[in-house]
Amino acid sequence: MTPADKSSIAFDQQTAPSMRLPDLRVCLELLKPVTWFAAIWAFLCGVVSAGAPLASRWPELVLGMVLAGPMVCGSSQAVNDWFDRHVDAINEPARPIPSGRMPGRWGLYIAIIWSFASLLVALPLGPWGVGAAIFALAAAWAYSAPPFRLKMNGWWGNAAVALCYEGVPWFTGAAVMRDALPPIHILIIAGLYSAGAHGIMTLNDFKSVEGDLKIGIRSLPAQLGVLRAAIVACLIMVVPQVVVIEFMIGWHHPLAATMIGVSLIVQLFLMRRLLERPRERAPWYNATGTTLYVLGMLVSAFALAAAGG
Repeated sequence: MTPADKSSIAFDQQTAPSMRLPDLRVCLELLKPVTWFAAIWAFLCGVVSAGAPLASRWPELVLGMVLAGPMVCGSSQAVNDWFDRHVDAINEPARPIPSGRMPGRWGLYIAIIWSFASLLVALPLGPWGVGAAIFALAAAWAYSAPPFRLKMNGWWGNAAVALCYEGVPWFTGAAVMRDALPPIHILIIAGLYSAGAHGIMTLNDFKSVEGDLKIGIRSLPAQLGVLRAAIVACLIMVVPQVVVIEFMIGWHHPLAATMIGVSLIVQLFLMRRLLERPRERAPWYNATGTTLYVLGMLVSAFALAAAGG
């Protein structure tokens, strides 16, 4: 028996059923509050783009933010950490499950409980909110769990995450505020920013290349190498924004087109620096270039609202 085999057996024994309850702080860490922002922001962009008055809809606004961030996004993080516990033991052993701070199979139990709780939170938002929640949760489980485990291929996995972090929350915000299917203009812009987020997801894969290669996860950095994956990620982020600018011009929103265009030019300069050392500078780019990207989402949302969607 190899040392790796012994390590795997020890890890499986560590995650055997346990009667010990997890610490609440560890549960919160498992749900990763830092990741909730992207989904909440996209939901708010959907709310803004709908152009509906908020005075009488603030309960839906607050409940939708809770659903998008702490509930659905939190569920996806718990699901991912449970089914990634072996690769996390290599890449990030300090996480709650591989470190042993999350006892037994509680990581899985929390993922299941939080998924059902998300559906309960979605009920007051009506059929559009429930439908979006079901879709997002199904995608989250398909991304991480067998038999689909979409994350085994970076093309499919990152597409699923980008859709659920950007497109679905944006759609949900607009649909709930309007209580109807959002108009085509909103769907187009939400879809474009969702497509571009695929590149953002790729940047997040740089930190786990070694573990991905050992486990057999074909993330884009593992498939293409770090530099080529970074180039692909940049292209995927740039192209949808160019198309958004073209739509804004065509729909007579010159100010929005100009603001997004200036933002994109700055992003291009930041990307040039990113490509010099992509692995080390991916977190830096997420704090700078990605911030400009999501601000462009809000600019687009206000433009859509001004035109009535």
